[in-house]
Amino acid sequence: MKKCKLLLFDLDGTLLQSEKAISTRTLSALKKCRENDILIGVSTSRSEQNSLVFLNELMPDILISSGGALVKYKTEYIYRAEFSEEETNVMIDMARNICGNDCEITIDTIDAHYWNYKIDPKKLDKSWGDSIYTDFSDFNECSLKMCVEIFNQDKADKLARSLSDCDCIRFSDGFWYKFTKKNVTKENAIMKITEVCGFSTDSIIAFGDDYAEISECLNYVEQVLQWGMRLMR
Repeated sequence: MKKCKLLLFDLDGTLLQSEKAISTRTLSALKKCRENDILIGVSTSRSEQNSLVFLNELMPDILISSGGALVKYKTEYIYRAEFSEEETNVMIDMARNICGNDCEITIDTIDAHYWNYKIDPKKLDKSWGDSIYTDFSDFNECSLKMCVEIFNQDKADKLARSLSDCDCIRFSDGFWYKFTKKNVTKENAIMKITEVCGFSTDSIIAFGDDYAEISECLNYVEQVLQWGMRLMR
């Protein structure tokens, strides 16, 4: 197994505890990793703005946010995959036409996270930070990611087919579906990181708990299997 050069963590359900915080013990362990020249990265479906409360504490070297649509190395954005204003509004209209005018939607932009929930999420979870309510009736911003809550599988499938230029995946902890540009995934975002950092994926160990993490964590599983086979020889 090659020397690990990057530890990459999902936030919710992985790096964060149930109370939406990174434990002191975890922060201390990651500090020791940094002292051994290992980069620390975050790979999340949250927007960057919706992750700031954790990022300021962790200060990751690498950030993959909005499900892979935005990639940041140190202080520089090295990749972004945005929908235009027109494309964003087409997506919102399509979601409402198929799933109902009252369907709940979130939109990530470079600078903000927007939602139209019936209940203010910030009252339920303080980690939502400065996310913004809108009814999306006159939305005029480019977007990185749209999420839609869809309880009917047939409607979810129809929306995915209608937005054929999007990458669509369902989150495992509810009925939310993520839409990013085609081929915009956490796995492909990792490839952008390797290009900039100059090391291969077999130098990365990734941790996650949702469907979006499966492909990026497979490389780690393969490394562990190889290591175990060497021990058995």
